[in-house]
Amino acid sequence: MPSLVNMATPVGALLKERGQTVAVSESAAGGLVCAALLSVPGASAYFLGGASVYTQTARRSLLRFNDAKAQMRGSTEEYAALAATTVQEIMLSDWAVGESGAAGPTGNRYGDPAGHVALAVVGPVSETRVVQTGNDDREDNMWAFAQAALNLLYDTIRAN
Repeated sequence: MPSLVNMATPVGALLKERGQTVAVSESAAGGLVCAALLSVPGASAYFLGGASVYTQTARRSLLRFNDAKAQMRGSTEEYAALAATTVQEIMLSDWAVGESGAAGPTGNRYGDPAGHVALAVVGPVSETRVVQTGNDDREDNMWAFAQAALNLLYDTIRAN
């Protein structure tokens, strides 16, 4: 099993060094992005909060999406960017992560296969990415999605 602290130490160190904060809206990773960020000692210096926004009910209540936004197709770069932007605005963070995908063992209702995830990081600059693991193992994909989100966060912050 991957180590949460090893996954997030580089991004935690970078955020602390820069005095910046992050918030997270995740879905298919099931809270592993938040857990990883929190596993690093001193996380309170940079982690403001996050949520597993897994359903339309969660979109409406946690992200405050209206009905049109709540019905938006998940698992796209556009949705991941909207989720990240929204959580950033709610939490007043410097950076935010948005994640939405299909962990498996089957694909999602939109036709994306298991192992598909859309990621976004928003902040002073923004990046999006789609990752396909080619795997249908739910837990393996959750770990892979969390690692991919943390990698995108690190790469985006570092490039800024």
